[in-house]
Amino acid sequence: MIRLTPRALAASAIAASALVLGTAPAFAQGNAPDPRFETFTPSNAPIDHTIDYSIWDEAMKNLVISMGPSLRETAGAPPSSFGTRRQYGHVSRYRLEGSRIMFSFLDADIISSFTEYRQDLERTADLVDIQSLSRNEQLAYWINLHNVAMIEQIANAWPVRQPREIKIDGVPLDEARFITVEGIALSPRDIREKIVFANWRNPKVIYGFWRGEIGGPSIQREAFNADNVARLLDRGARDFVNSLRGTQKQGSTLEVSELFRDVAPYYFPNFEADLRAHLTEYADEETKALLTGTDRIETTVSEYDIADLAGGVREPTYQNIQSADGTQVSFRIPQSMTQLLQQREEKFQRIIREGRTGTVTFSNISLPGDPEDKEEVE
Repeated sequence: MIRLTPRALAASAIAASALVLGTAPAFAQGNAPDPRFETFTPSNAPIDHTIDYSIWDEAMKNLVISMGPSLRETAGAPPSSFGTRRQYGHVSRYRLEGSRIMFSFLDADIISSFTEYRQDLERTADLVDIQSLSRNEQLAYWINLHNVAMIEQIANAWPVRQPREIKIDGVPLDEARFITVEGIALSPRDIREKIVFANWRNPKVIYGFWRGEIGGPSIQREAFNADNVARLLDRGARDFVNSLRGTQKQGSTLEVSELFRDVAPYYFPNFEADLRAHLTEYADEETKALLTGTDRIETTVSEYDIADLAGGVREPTYQNIQSADGTQVSFRIPQSMTQLLQQREEKFQRIIREGRTGTVTFSNISLPGDPEDKEEVE
């Protein structure tokens, strides 16, 4: 086995975590094959190479904050900032769902390290034929490259309220071909639709791609790799399907995220029947009740605000914060961010009180008679 290691992400990215941790898309294009991307079709004779994402894994553990599982309750209106009528920070009804990246704490060196790491991933494709890797290895590569690129560009543009406002040379971020693999210019959307959706049949792949919006699937606090990609996609699917931003009930109508409309040409051609079957696979008891209690589906759920802690703005009002034991610490964070983190803590305390904790994950367990490719994502 050969392990390929992209050049190290700047270590300064890790330091940002100490500041807090101590306390509608366009309709999907057709799914017809595009000859420009045929070179990325997975090989039928994979080679035994792996890519080492340990640097990115460490960065994700320090830069991503989970807001915890959805309680299927909308977050109330946040209080106004002290001394002003202006509302800073997040106001989204989904602001206590999903995960967040601490863009407001990233300095120029950290942001430039994202660019360097994205370029290192691009160069990795010059060292090994990506499409000749195992399917899981390829899938992990494309998801990581997509998400690194999105984080890089959002960090460069921050502060920004909505990632879809970002343009690169006049082209919307999702359509901009600023990524180059094997000499082919790619956009984030190309990676999703022209490479992954075109070559992977399992719809759970949609939950790996992070687009920087509160309304989308969460970014994981781990890098994807060949061993964990199936597990992380299942985790992302359960989180999204069982959240308000994924599914809600209005009368006899099941309202679902616009994401499902966008990926329908690839995964849900018989839309209602296929989508209900997919949702049922990941639904908890509460969500299953929504499915059985509705007779039609509408793709009306969306939230385009940035998935950060500050709401995409620099707030002029700051507050000293305390550690868990009440000790004063020496840095300050925006007042609205303090309020958001307090709401997050209250949510976690409620989860504990109500006994909603406890998730046991079994992965990479082989039983007699299991095929060698048991964990492969098709």
